[in-house]
Parts: sequence; structure tokens; C-alpha cells
Amino acid sequence: MVLTDQSTSIRFGEELDVTLIAPYLQAHIPGLTGTPRISQFPGGASNLTYLLEYPDQELVVRRPPFGHKARSAHDMGREFRILNQLRNGFPYCPKAYLHCTDESVIGAEFYVMERVKGIILRDRLPDELKLDETQTRQLCRNFVDRFVELHNVDYAACGLADLGKPENYVQRQIAGWTDRYAKARTPDAPNWEMVIAWLNEKMPADHPKPGIVHNDYRFDNVILDPEDPLSIVGVLDWELTTLGDPLMDLGNTLAYWIQADDPAPMQAMRRQPSHLPGMLTRQAFVDYYAERSGLRIDNFDFYYLYGMFRLAGIVQQIYYRFFHGQTQDKRFAQFIHLNRLLEQNALQVIGQSAL
Repeated sequence: MVLTDQSTSIRFGEELDVTLIAPYLQAHIPGLTGTPRISQFPGGASNLTYLLEYPDQELVVRRPPFGHKARSAHDMGREFRILNQLRNGFPYCPKAYLHCTDESVIGAEFYVMERVKGIILRDRLPDELKLDETQTRQLCRNFVDRFVELHNVDYAACGLADLGKPENYVQRQIAGWTDRYAKARTPDAPNWEMVIAWLNEKMPADHPKPGIVHNDYRFDNVILDPEDPLSIVGVLDWELTTLGDPLMDLGNTLAYWIQADDPAPMQAMRRQPSHLPGMLTRQAFVDYYAERSGLRIDNFDFYYLYGMFRLAGIVQQIYYRFFHGQTQDKRFAQFIHLNRLLEQNALQVIGQSAL
């Protein structure tokens, strides 16, 4: 088994025309020779990611999903800028080479970045890694450490002070995701009314120290060094990045974090090996984050509930495209069940919360 992340054949309907993209890239990126072999990375449910293998170089192409024309949700130029400017303060960003706004090349805007080879963890830890419980715990702590490091980046020094508006971030996120969920709701989707009401009632003030908010920090968006699998050498998927409350970002990440004692329905939605012996529980994750960041976290239930509601909004937006025939990706047919499961879990947390 090859541990480094592998591309596969391109999904039907998501092909790139090599006769169009190859000459364009050769004209804009020095040193490219030959015709690339094009394949697709199978992970992800939003922007599409392709591998272009040249004789002497490998490049990665990112483009928006098919069937979605709202540029603000899949802004290639913004993600390109974040990669190239944030890497001055956060060296785990891959280098981006080119941003193309000419949609005639592949049918949409896109950008090209370096390929950072390494291990990307999915729903399980590969047996070949042979990590024991102590090593797994250290890997998990390193994962949290990089998260804290990101939130502490001097974004103004990176030229990203205009990336977002930290003021009233909490309120705007709740209102924004309420609106987006309503617009993406299909007849078979839950309404989330009780959760939305609870979030509005329990809403805290913004944390006084805003930071870079990744908005999708998960194990399957970080790259591990093949020579030292406990070390993170890259962080991917910056399309949702902005400035805001770091505790809201912590809630985003914990919404994906399925621990060993979670019930079977939640285990079924797990996308990273967060259940293994050595991995921190959600509460231990929060405690370690608080220790490393120096931030006080008194009401994490709110941030966790927000993370689940936001995740349901993302899931529903993707399912909306499938429901209306805008994508042929059969994986998305199951997203309606994930949305319902998230609402059930959110209601259980509300029932047990001390807030």
C-alpha cells in the first residue's frame, strides 16, 4: 500500500480537456514540458482537485464544482491570494503558481499550486503507519498545535487584514447560516428551528482576539510527512478562510470530531480516525487547545452547536445541487441523512447543556 495520497480516475462529467489546459499552463508556468497525465483526487465535496503529472513536475489544479455559479462561494482568486500571502506567516500553505480567470480554458476559473506529497488520513489510520497509542496522542496534539499556530498568525503582517470583518462575527455567522440553510432547504430536509432559536438565545460576544479562521480544519485537510508521520507539512482547502472568532473555528473542527464512545449513527459519519486509542476526546481537545492558546473557554456547547449547524448548512447546500440534478456525484445522495443525524445530535446536546 502506498501511504502518500493518491489520485484516481476522473469522475464522469468532471473531466478536464488536456488539449486546452496543457497549452495554457505551458504558456504561463515556466519550465513545463510534455503533455500531462490528468487524474482526480477523490476526496472533498466542494471544489474539485486534479493532479497534473508532467515528466519533471507535478501540479495540482483546483476549480469550483460543476452546477454552481455563485463566485462568492468558490472564489478561486481569493483562495490563490490566501495561499501565497498566508504562507509568509504559516509555512504549511502550498505555493500557488497561477490563477486563471479565462473560463474558456476549462469552463470555470481555476488556480494551480504545487503538489505537497504526503499522507492524508481519512476514516482510519493505515496499518502500515504502525502508530501506538502514545504516538497517536502526539499526532493529535501536533494537529491541535498547528491549529493554535494558525489562529495566532499576525494576519496584518501577511497583508490579509482585509480578508474578513471580525466585528460581530458570531452574530453574522448565526444569521448567515440561518439564511443559507433556508435557501438550500429541500422538501425532505429538517428545519433546525429549535437549534437556531437556542443559538440566538445563548449567543456570546465575539472573542476579543480575532484570528485567521480556516473553517475546515480536519485531518483529511492536513498532509503528514511520509518520513515522520507525526509531523504536519501541509494544510489544504483554504476556500472558506476568513478573519473571525477562533473559538467559532474550534467549533467547526469539533463538529467533525467523532470520538470512540459516540453512538453508531455518529460513527457512520466519521471521516477521520478521531476514534482511535490515543486520540483526544472532544473535551480533551478543547482543554488542550485552551492550554496551548491561553484562551479561556467557558461555554463550548455554543461553539459545538454552531459547528454542527454550520456543517448541516454545508451538507444541505451540496445535497441541494444533487437534489436538483446539478451534479452527478452519487455520494451526495446520502447527505440528507447526514443532515438529519446532525440535527438529532444537536438537539441531544441542547438537552444536556448547562448553558
